[in-house]
Amino acid sequence: MSDIDDIIAGGGIVFRPAKNKDGNDSGKVKTKAKKKQYITGAHGSGSARQKAKYRQQRANRHKK
Repeated sequence: MSDIDDIIAGGGIVFRPAKNKDGNDSGKVKTKAKKKQYITGAHGSGSARQKAKYRQQRANRHKK
């Protein structure tokens, strides 16, 4: 019961994100949507090719 009293008196529990073991992020891609094949539509999905076409149009919109 003293643990609960300490938590209440101390202002609650603070949740912090876990620290990396090696200390750096190393630029890993965590979602498929950010991988180059999905961005360029090269993996074969029709919807991905369509999205890639829209991304290309948006990138070229203000170029002369």
